[in-house]
Amino acid sequence: MESEASILRQPGPMPRILVVEDDDPTRLEVTAALEDYGFAVESVARGHTGLLRALEGDFDAVVLDRMLPDVDGLSILSTLRNVGKQTPVLILSALSAVDERVRGLRAGGDDYLTKPFDSLELTARLNALLRRRSSPVEASALSVGDLVLDTSTHHVERAGEVIELKPREYQLLEYMMRHAGQPVTRAMLFESVWNYHFNAQTNVIDMHIGQLRRKVSLNGRLSVMIHTVRNVGYILHAGE
Repeated sequence: MESEASILRQPGPMPRILVVEDDDPTRLEVTAALEDYGFAVESVARGHTGLLRALEGDFDAVVLDRMLPDVDGLSILSTLRNVGKQTPVLILSALSAVDERVRGLRAGGDDYLTKPFDSLELTARLNALLRRRSSPVEASALSVGDLVLDTSTHHVERAGEVIELKPREYQLLEYMMRHAGQPVTRAMLFESVWNYHFNAQTNVIDMHIGQLRRKVSLNGRLSVMIHTVRNVGYILHAGE
């Protein structure tokens, strides 16, 4: 039986990922999850080795542990950015406080995932970074099938019919259209749209997604474009 990661694997060239993690079980878990998803993975246990490989190797992204025994992860990140290395970096850390997350992002991190984490969320976040890197210039108009969103005017329409959205619904739709065809987790939506750390006890995401799904389908007159991915989150793609 295929794993969920295999089912959600994206087509295309195999991205090269460097994993820098000193904890053996975590390193093996991350490596297995990424390889199962379809990435080519090189993993190292030491910070100094990771820094050298990140500087020398042609990697598409780096998964970097925040706390390493020989070199702090943020020091590695700062060094990479100071020498002009702009490889996307996803920070893994047991430090979940908001100020720690902010420190990681300010040091040049592209995303921050706290331990323990779900491997499906890890692959989803990493794939989002790779998609963002491959499309550095953001178009003012986003389109998925017959759904069109203009980021400059906030005008949204489907099949030529205007869709009126509340500000939060618009933000959710823009985020999902920028990641069309890719599963996004509730945590990713909550942190990107609400700028808060995800609380598993809240149903605010599901409530807003339900309202947005109805509006995007023009109250059921057109096909559903926002679908639930069991145990992962949601995905937006063009209707049939």
